[in-house]
Amino acid sequence: MSDSEHQYFMQLALDLAQQGVGRTAPNPPVGAVIVNSGVVVGRGFHPQAGEPHAEIFALRQAAEKAQGADIYVTLEPCSHHGKTPPCTDALIAAGIKSVYLGVFDPNPQVAGKGIKKLQEAGIHVQTGILETLCRRLISPFKKYMNTGLPFTIYKAAMTADGNTATTTGDSRWVSGEESRLQVHRFRDRVEAIMVGIGTVLNDDPLLNTRLPNGGGRDPLRVVVDSQLQISPECRMLTQESSATTLIATISTEDKKISALQSVGAEVVVFPADSDRVPLPALWKELGQRNVQTLLLEGGATLAAAALDNGLIDRLMLFVAPKLLGGSSGCGIFSGSGCMKMSTAIKLEDVRYEQVGEDLLITGDIEPCLQD
Repeated sequence: MSDSEHQYFMQLALDLAQQGVGRTAPNPPVGAVIVNSGVVVGRGFHPQAGEPHAEIFALRQAAEKAQGADIYVTLEPCSHHGKTPPCTDALIAAGIKSVYLGVFDPNPQVAGKGIKKLQEAGIHVQTGILETLCRRLISPFKKYMNTGLPFTIYKAAMTADGNTATTTGDSRWVSGEESRLQVHRFRDRVEAIMVGIGTVLNDDPLLNTRLPNGGGRDPLRVVVDSQLQISPECRMLTQESSATTLIATISTEDKKISALQSVGAEVVVFPADSDRVPLPALWKELGQRNVQTLLLEGGATLAAAALDNGLIDRLMLFVAPKLLGGSSGCGIFSGSGCMKMSTAIKLEDVRYEQVGEDLLITGDIEPCLQD
């Protein structure tokens, strides 16, 4: 097959993998397509941990047509026994002729072992098909495997002259309706969403997922509230939602904690080494809860603290075609920032997308797509 044909079939696998994004933790999202004589005969994706992997679903659909066929998989097939049997064994038993991969598995239990096992069975293996896109897909899984911490995406919106609110604090709405819908689609695909207490006090947000026709899943809500200023009567705690609200604090005031627990909130008290919640400890706690992707929607103070601690991996910035005219001092990060342009933090793998009237700029703060 030509390079364009290989890319076409891998793109189909990537599209399938997207259906599992946000549902597979602690596993990665994976898609697989089986092709026999140029025709797709099997498709599959990993829906959630404990369920069969993408290759197994594709093999089931292909049945006997898998004999002598090619398979396109976004991630190296597993070769170890976990909650499910090795996918390499299933591919060998089915008589797959060639395996085309996007990227190696960063899991040390796999890490090239799957490819070696397939090659030893006489199966042709080719890697690097749409590699950049496949690496981007598993960025959260790779971060989690390497550090045990969630991959953190900071989402913000600003006007074309760099403001997130007016001088009176009015921020509804900076971005357009299409951008706000895009954010709800993204909330549906992460395990947790985080804001600081300032956002709660100013906006009283629901922090849920609101998609057309009532679709979508609410992520875990996380509020960084060092002194427990949140009201038990705020909207996020009184709404009907299947998701929990976790309040991170250093306060040990039993009365406040009990009041919040009585309305269903979970309060996690962290040791106080300053007047604020230690963010690295909070991120570690979320990782232990299998939060693979965290959407940070907090204000400039929380965002700056997360950036200073090296906890932000990706920026999603909606730029609206609006001017406030003048300086409100409301940027997406607080603090003094860099003193010289030469020390500015650079974005990697930058993408631009038109969302309604707004421009969405996405870029990685660290070169997380590299090995």
